[in-house]
Amino acid sequence: MAANTHFPVAIVGGGPTGLTLANLLGVYGVETLLIERNAATVHAPRAVSIDDESLRTMQAVGLAEEVMSQTVTGYGSHYYSAKGRCFAKVQPTEEPFGFPRRNAFRQPILERQLREALDRFEHVTEAYRHELTSFEQASDGVLLNVRDPWGGAIQFSCDYLIACDGASSPARKALGVAMSGSTFRERWLILDLENSPSPSPHTKVYSDPKRPCIALPGPENTRRYEFMLHDYESDEEMLAPNMVAHLMQTHEAAPQSRLVRKTVYTFHARLAEQWSKDRVFLAGDAAHLTPPFAGQGMNSGLRDANNLGWKLAAVTQGRLGPKLLASYEPERRDHAWAMIEFALNMGKVIAPKSVLKAWAIENAFRVLSLFPKARDYIAQMKFKPPPRFAKGFLVPDGADERTTLVGRLFPQPRIGGVMLDDLLGKGFSLVVRSARPDVVMAQVTGEPWSKLKARAVVMPLDAGGPRLAAYTDHVFLLRPDRYVAACIKVDELEQGAAKIAALVAGTY
Repeated sequence: MAANTHFPVAIVGGGPTGLTLANLLGVYGVETLLIERNAATVHAPRAVSIDDESLRTMQAVGLAEEVMSQTVTGYGSHYYSAKGRCFAKVQPTEEPFGFPRRNAFRQPILERQLREALDRFEHVTEAYRHELTSFEQASDGVLLNVRDPWGGAIQFSCDYLIACDGASSPARKALGVAMSGSTFRERWLILDLENSPSPSPHTKVYSDPKRPCIALPGPENTRRYEFMLHDYESDEEMLAPNMVAHLMQTHEAAPQSRLVRKTVYTFHARLAEQWSKDRVFLAGDAAHLTPPFAGQGMNSGLRDANNLGWKLAAVTQGRLGPKLLASYEPERRDHAWAMIEFALNMGKVIAPKSVLKAWAIENAFRVLSLFPKARDYIAQMKFKPPPRFAKGFLVPDGADERTTLVGRLFPQPRIGGVMLDDLLGKGFSLVVRSARPDVVMAQVTGEPWSKLKARAVVMPLDAGGPRLAAYTDHVFLLRPDRYVAACIKVDELEQGAAKIAALVAGTY
């Protein structure tokens, strides 16, 4: 433990969301305290899918290559009927954000990588085997009461407390914030295997009403099975060794497979009714619970961390005002719920409620596959709700909400063999797309650009793909999380600068 007892930011919860946020704050140079009641990161596999947005966040903390070295990249999902016919293939190959869209990983390895990476930062203090027992808010900070490994009491204080302490979040309960939303509730049997090679790197989905199942191959011959349980089946019955062995044998598990974990999870679809109270913010499972059918539970938490990280840094370091933090929930809430609904809809395909519904789903996909655009829409996973903010720290450009780039994650092409984000650095940036870049660069040197310390980068007009093709003679203001805060025509830079200045002023 460090000698100081006050930190600009304290995080409670050392799971993927908390560890990612701690690393982001480390990169941004913010003194941070991470409190985790367990002695170490998790050993049991939980989340098994990491997407392109999350890998881009790993890039932001300098860990993309290390994380990808321990993943199976670019896997898809193949859907099979009860009779064993493959009726749909989701196998995305496009990489708009610079990484494969779906990747299999092992959560214990990711958490270990994230924790070890904190050793880079002298200004990040880890307090494992410490438990936050209570906290008190004041107008200028939060007082933290912490129990140390020997049962002693310690007090810390912080400007802001971020609760990443999971689905049962004691911090959320202490705030008196309830969870609400869907009444969805299902039990699934989870089996994690080692030494279990699969003939295909892709997920196999058994859309069988009698026993819906998902089989997910992972790194180093690991494999996960998820079986839906019916209301009349007890946990004890389904966890019995003979039942587990039967399910593995009838769903193509390799004979030499070694069972390392079996458990029954209850899946929920819920949102916290509010994501902050004064100086305490909720993130990850403390703020939202997502069924795993779309592999977005952990990824949604990492989006929270990416959104909060730069804002906490900007506020605690005095570059922007504290009202900036009020944009966190409006920016994240709608998309978090969209991902929950996305998962619920995926669940209807994975686990049809009747033979008739299964037949209708199978034949609908077969009909869609006859049309190239529909087939591409499914195969490239274009049905996944794209992240987009309708309000928050941004300047609307008046374009249609379906086509505007404002509030969206900016594409990440390679420029001269280098990924765009590596050229942009860790703060705000100005991406200039123009046939007259020298003229434009001379116009973005004063306020408000200097207030934001925005780094200007020229993007070649042939980079960025079809989405950017129409944006010649434009300047994009990108936030540190790579979302577009403003899209300004070169001939309107003066007016655009005034709007950005007003946006910055509005944070105070």
